[in-house]
Amino acid sequence: MTAADVPSASTAPAFKTRETKLRLGALTALVIGSMVGSGVFSLPQNMAAGAGPLAIMIGWAITAVGMLALVFVYQSLATRKPDLDAGPYAYAKAGFGPFVGFNSAWGYWISAWVGNVSYAVIVFSALSYFFPAFGDGNTWQAVLGASVLLWAIHILIMAGVRQAAIVNLIVTIAKIAPIVLFVGLVAVAFKVDVFNADFTGLGNAGLGSIMNQVKSTMLVTLWVFIGIEGASVFSARAERRKDIATATVLGFFTCLALYALVSLLSLGILNQPGLAALKNPSMAGVLEAVVGPWGAVLINLALVVSVIGAFLSWTLLAAEVPHVAGKDGTMPKFFGHENARGVPSTSLLITNLLVQAFLVITLFAQSTYQALFFIASAAILVPYIFSGAYAAKLAMTGESYGAGENRTGPMLLGLVATAYGLWLVYAAGLSYLFMCAILYAPGIVFFVWARRENGERIFRPVEAILAAALVAVGLYAAYAMWTGTVSAL
Repeated sequence: MTAADVPSASTAPAFKTRETKLRLGALTALVIGSMVGSGVFSLPQNMAAGAGPLAIMIGWAITAVGMLALVFVYQSLATRKPDLDAGPYAYAKAGFGPFVGFNSAWGYWISAWVGNVSYAVIVFSALSYFFPAFGDGNTWQAVLGASVLLWAIHILIMAGVRQAAIVNLIVTIAKIAPIVLFVGLVAVAFKVDVFNADFTGLGNAGLGSIMNQVKSTMLVTLWVFIGIEGASVFSARAERRKDIATATVLGFFTCLALYALVSLLSLGILNQPGLAALKNPSMAGVLEAVVGPWGAVLINLALVVSVIGAFLSWTLLAAEVPHVAGKDGTMPKFFGHENARGVPSTSLLITNLLVQAFLVITLFAQSTYQALFFIASAAILVPYIFSGAYAAKLAMTGESYGAGENRTGPMLLGLVATAYGLWLVYAAGLSYLFMCAILYAPGIVFFVWARRENGERIFRPVEAILAAALVAVGLYAAYAMWTGTVSAL
């Protein structure tokens, strides 16, 4: 029997019985449910807004290589390091020390709850098709409705993580069906001449060079794949360790096929300017052009179901990372508290209070769905980069490898995943990186809090330099945004 076949252990008594563990189906649904949220329904417009068909194809190719490398990184780490729970944050901490590990946990948490704000905005933007008062999802009526949805999900999760995961499995099946139907109908109506009309996008001066077009697609493609690590985050709750790797691979290939088909086939229905002008969820406008008004109704209803499912998945993920980090001393201990059902109740409450606060901010700042998901995408780059770097480090040092075992392949995969993350940092641009610095800097207070609780040295010399630099960038970013030099929202 290998380590992959041994059920993972946890110090939490509520997770020790088979009945509280998550099986392959539930883990796969968490991966797909986390990835398939609002992004796929807005892909036609989001991709076409800054790129033509050629650049979109290149963007998908880069994303496929980078994300596949990351998939194999998580697949490998799940079996090579079965003692590390909560995925990205644990890998960063094991490989590069407590401060980097903390920031990976903090960044992942930020990405998760800011992403949930974007889900709340887009679900009520979709409902505005039927109830115009919801506008773009940031009117007072939409914020009120989103708040009710947020706390309803909170109550469901408080009843038990496994029960919530089962609900997520059902919702995931329900939301994949209309996407598959969309792909089938649009494939039949696809027009090659429309697709080829301005294949390079260079006929539209506003799009810029091919390289600029490709860069414009990067955070969009990253956004729709965020959640690929969902099974790794729940590693402590998996019934069998090897199911984590299987669920990750199944989720990736399912979503890659759906995403690429949705964005590319849409370019054969409406041209680039037409797609760029669509209101989100833009899949509704594409299907309406093919089958009439009922197509828009179907997609808007499907989006509501999909986003509610993703909202549930990401609320689970958002609460889990700081919870595990609180239990092992990376974050303050109060994050590690759980109720009698094994639910990370304190972490869940804090997470949802932050979502609620940002929902109110969207009302006054008129923040858009796209601005919010760009921030969430940029925030998650730290844990992704260090996950790849840790896999490469293990291969280089030989740790967890047997004598004579091939290390070249895993090392290359780790380096590719790391390079992909760094490329995304470049593609994100300064405004969203500055916004992330503002959100990352306050985390240092919680890092210091946790280190003092455990009686540990707060900073190593290099960590002190990194912390000072982060605070300096955060302060400068806040000043730049206050003066209007940089704007993200």
